[in-house]
Amino acid sequence: MNVAQGRILRRFGLAASLGIAALVLTGCSSEEVLRFGWPEGVTPQAERMRELWTWSVLAALVMGILVWALIFWTIFFHRKKKNSPEFPRQTAYNVPLELLYTAAPFVAVCVLFYFTVVVQNYVLEKEENPNVVVDVTGFQWNWKFGYRTVDMGGSVYDGADQEAEEATASEPFDPESAGHDAEPGPIHGAGVSDLSYLNYDKIETVGTTEEIPVLVLPTGNRIEFNLASSDVIHAFWVPEFLFKRDVNPNPLNNNSDPVFQISEIEREGAFVGRCAEMCGTYHAMMNFEVRAVSPEKFTEYIELRKPVEDGGEGLTNAQALEAIGESPVAITTHPFKTDRTDRSASVAAGE
Repeated sequence: MNVAQGRILRRFGLAASLGIAALVLTGCSSEEVLRFGWPEGVTPQAERMRELWTWSVLAALVMGILVWALIFWTIFFHRKKKNSPEFPRQTAYNVPLELLYTAAPFVAVCVLFYFTVVVQNYVLEKEENPNVVVDVTGFQWNWKFGYRTVDMGGSVYDGADQEAEEATASEPFDPESAGHDAEPGPIHGAGVSDLSYLNYDKIETVGTTEEIPVLVLPTGNRIEFNLASSDVIHAFWVPEFLFKRDVNPNPLNNNSDPVFQISEIEREGAFVGRCAEMCGTYHAMMNFEVRAVSPEKFTEYIELRKPVEDGGEGLTNAQALEAIGESPVAITTHPFKTDRTDRSASVAAGE
């Protein structure tokens, strides 16, 4: 090794040492570093996606370091010698080398594709009879959450509000009985204002301009979400789930799967949820909160919220949360003013 090569290696070692020292001095743990900016997940699906992200970034870093090393190797050690008329040794038409740098990216893509499919299948896996089924309805610009079924080890509670669904269901277009002048609606015969595809439940939480909706869920149980929109396309996103899903109007007729599951929420806490699809003027204010509580608290919460005719106490969401020792209002996000004529700097309600 000549003096120039030694100098370059020493500089490279110094740069690497400074990089490691910077990470240590910032107080970042190895787990935080390996997440590469991703939030800490609270579901097994989130952890699998985080692992895929981590290994993908590491593979990209290794590939990038290799490419940059080869570039700098060529620049520094195969450049034309000073005061020499000869060119460096040429390696064009080196068949083995060309085969290598053609095959290596192809193999890398195949490996990445394989692990992506494996993780995707795990994330999209659905099992029969989940413990909790939640109906999620997005609308401009808030959320409605309802408990379709709840099975916490005892009897299964059927929360579907059949009367409300029958009241909103519209008759399909029948050309024989409608008369010659009648025209079918643009959506499979139904009108654009038809909302018969939406689900309605006996226990529901509806967000308002003044109150962020809080979706209460149990830890350690499989939960299914059934998504639909009553107007435009929204998106259901809880960053700690590391997963976004479109919330479509009339999803089945739009050839989309509105159902997904998480196998469990691994720890208690409050996690902000957002709409991740630009849906209009107040899109940025369309927030909600997931409140993960113990199975015992969740069972008590459901009993408190059940209608009186179903043996419950018929409490509101805030009243039931307070009764189980939780904050009755969201603690991760706050309502925003939605008055277009308001020009004050304050955005939180009550300020």
